[in-house]
Amino acid sequence: MLLDTASLYFRAYFGVPESVKAPDGTPVNAVRGLLDFIARLVADHRPDDLVACMDFDWRPQWRVELIPSYKAHRVAEEVEGGPDEEETPDTLSPQVPVIDAVLDAIGIARVGAVGYEADDVIGTLAARAAGPVDIVTGDRDLFQLVDDRRGVRVLYPVKGVGTLQTVDEALLREKYGVDGPGYADLALLRGDPSDGLPGVPGVGEKTAAKLLASFGDLAGILAAVGDPAAKLTPAQRKRLTEAAPYLAVAPKVVRVASDVPLAPFDAALPTAPRDGRAVGELAERWGLGGSLQRLLTTLEQC
Repeated sequence: MLLDTASLYFRAYFGVPESVKAPDGTPVNAVRGLLDFIARLVADHRPDDLVACMDFDWRPQWRVELIPSYKAHRVAEEVEGGPDEEETPDTLSPQVPVIDAVLDAIGIARVGAVGYEADDVIGTLAARAAGPVDIVTGDRDLFQLVDDRRGVRVLYPVKGVGTLQTVDEALLREKYGVDGPGYADLALLRGDPSDGLPGVPGVGEKTAAKLLASFGDLAGILAAVGDPAAKLTPAQRKRLTEAAPYLAVAPKVVRVASDVPLAPFDAALPTAPRDGRAVGELAERWGLGGSLQRLLTTLEQC
C-alpha cells in the first residue's frame, strides 16, 4: 500500500476541526486525522507493506523548465535563489514535521527523493512491485498508474477514508473512456488548472476522450494532425497544430516518473513501534491520544 501522504494529510486537515489541539493549544487536526486514516486503511486492507510517499520537491525544476506555469499559482512567495514554498494554511505547515516524527517513531517507511514529487515515488514503487499494489490518493493524476494485469489500483477517498472508490480499468473506461496510460494523455490534452497545465485550448475532457478513442494515444493523434486524410475537424487540426510546442513537452511533465533513485528502506508493516520512547513523548507533547493508540493497536493485531 502506497500512501500519497500530502494528499491524505490535506484531507485530514480540512476534514477534522481545528479545535483538535495539543496541550499547548497548537492544532493537531491533520496529525490526528492522518493517524486515523492510516489505522482505518490498515484495518480494512491489511497490507503486508506500507509506504508513506513524500514530496521532497513538490514543484521540480525540471518540470517547471518544460512548462513554467506548472503549479505556479501555488507558490507562496518567490524567494530569489531559493526553492519555491508551497502555499499551505498557516496552521497546517507546523503539523507536517510532527507527522514526519510520528511516522518515523512508529516505523512506517517515509520515502521521498530530492527533485521528485510523491507521485514519482509512487510510480517508481508501483513499477518495482512484484505483487498487487493499492495506491491511496485524492489526486486523480495517479489514475494513470492503474493496471489490472499487474494488480495496480487506486483507492480514491470519497469521504474521509471510510468510503473509498476503487479505481480500476473498468471504472476508467466507464467514466473517462481510457485505460491507465490513456488517462495521462487525457489529462494533458484537457489541461488541469489545479496544476497549472494549460492543455489544448478548445479541447475539453469529452473531446480529448473522443480523440483518444479514434487515434489510440497522443502519438496517434499527433500523427493524424500530419495526415490530411485523418478524420479531424478543421478546428481540431488547427488547435492541435497550434498546441504542438506544448504537446511536445507535456508528456514528460504529466506522466509520473517510474525510475526515481530511492535510498534503501524497509517497507514492512510494523507490528510494534520502532522507538517506543519517542512514540510516548510525541503522544504526550502533541496530545495524540486515541488517534495514535488506535493505530498502534491496529498494527499490533496485524
